[in-house]
Amino acid sequence: MALLLLSVLVLLTQPPRSRGAEVTILPQKHLIDACTLVMCSPVENGLPGRDGRDGRDGPRGEKGDPGSPGAPGPRGMPGPAGPVGPKGDNGPAGEPGPKGDLGPRGEVGAPGMQGSAGTRGLPGIKGDKGAPGERGAPGSAGAAGPAGPLGPQGPPGARGPPGLKGDRGAPGERGAKGESGLPDIAALRRQVEALQGQVGRLQGAFLQCKKVELFPNGRGVGQKVFKSAGFEKTFQEAEQVCTQAGGQLPSPRSAAENEALQHLLEAENKGAAFLSMTDSQTEGRFTYPGGEPLVYSNWAPGEPNNDRGNENCVEIFTNGKWNDKSCGEKRLVICEF
Repeated sequence: MALLLLSVLVLLTQPPRSRGAEVTILPQKHLIDACTLVMCSPVENGLPGRDGRDGRDGPRGEKGDPGSPGAPGPRGMPGPAGPVGPKGDNGPAGEPGPKGDLGPRGEVGAPGMQGSAGTRGLPGIKGDKGAPGERGAPGSAGAAGPAGPLGPQGPPGARGPPGLKGDRGAPGERGAKGESGLPDIAALRRQVEALQGQVGRLQGAFLQCKKVELFPNGRGVGQKVFKSAGFEKTFQEAEQVCTQAGGQLPSPRSAAENEALQHLLEAENKGAAFLSMTDSQTEGRFTYPGGEPLVYSNWAPGEPNNDRGNENCVEIFTNGKWNDKSCGEKRLVICEF
């Protein structure tokens, strides 16, 4: 009985164990103190206990159930980044995209400025040399020296010394000077100036022909050539294009020239083109660029009427008729050369 009570006391003095925790054996001192404490309050109807110092340890109790898992601890610091892996192989090339649409066609540029004048031409060919003057008459021969006396005939004697040389005859008169083959200097200068003028005019005509060829289409009437630039501009812009090309806007002065412009408009498939005449100086009085009054006109019925008070320029239609129009409108550019 005493042994049973001692075992109970030993079990009561052990702390509770969680499931899975280690079993801790208390020191004997604690056991004695616990036993002594229990013995201070004896159990009813129990026998007095013995001093447990000489008793043996009781059998080891069964392993308790493990305790509930504790809360997770704080997250540790991230480790250092690993080395960069090798570069992967390039993927296959993608298919080419569809071809883009063509951009709008740009306008034809204005022709270049007129070139500088050419170099001065070479001088004319030198005239032929005049014929030499007549040679003077030769002088008369000198008189012969006297002959030596005849000796007796015998063996031929030695040749005597030559006679004295006669005096030199007087020189003949000098012939008259022949006429020079060169023309008069003043006349030569006039010829050179005339040739230079001709060369300058030829060079100007040649450059003009080259500028005219810059335009795609054209019509020739007499000494005039009408060329279309192929694009539309306002009056001031069209005037600048023709001036830079060495020409001007068309100034038809006859029915033939007006008809040539009409055919050019039809070939270009355009409705109208600007002419050079305006009434910007005096309303209702149209003049050429130099201020001259018109010598020919082909106005449409009821024109010019200065509609809305802002029609100072002239346009020509495909039927050859004229109409006064606002200078700010855009019309086909035709130049006259």
